[in-house]
Amino acid sequence: MNKDKEDISAFSDLQLIDLYKKVGDKQIVGEVYKRYTRFVFSICMKYLKDEDDSKDAVMQIFEKLFVDLLKHEVSNFKSWLHSVTRNHCLHIIRDSKYQNQKMKDFSNFEEEVMENQLFLYQDSVNVLEERVAELERELGNLSKEQRVCVELFYLKDKCYQEVAEITGYSLNQVKSYIQNGKRNLIISLVGNAGKQ
Repeated sequence: MNKDKEDISAFSDLQLIDLYKKVGDKQIVGEVYKRYTRFVFSICMKYLKDEDDSKDAVMQIFEKLFVDLLKHEVSNFKSWLHSVTRNHCLHIIRDSKYQNQKMKDFSNFEEEVMENQLFLYQDSVNVLEERVAELERELGNLSKEQRVCVELFYLKDKCYQEVAEITGYSLNQVKSYIQNGKRNLIISLVGNAGKQ
């Protein structure tokens, strides 16, 4: 292998893969890594739109190559690597999509509440407890459908799909009940704050 190590930088991609399958030396995959790091990183950036996430994805993809190159017959390495990278990124996006959307929705909800000055002056535990009790009362004033969907989504940490499965409502109904329920809560809470 010493002779091969000296020469592997001149090998084609397929020659490197064949050699890796024969001898299993991870340094051979290291040569592939040197050749294709920027290529894989640019694809990750296209899908993930975040430099740190893309760097992490590049490392994960090349770690997978140690196993994947032994399992698959590869005739066009660059094209195959592009597919592997794209699929890895799509998997990351799928896993994080609902969670990110939920965090975004909740963040927007908090901002709306803050803008309406409901929680700007919480200078005591009593005030906070009053606000929580008020929120619970107002939840009770929502329609059954809105209340159930809002509670599952915000309080039970369920995604739209999970709320639909639990309630039997369609995905569009769930989104509508959550949106309208949130709006009704804000209107009620703002109205009550104005009376104080």
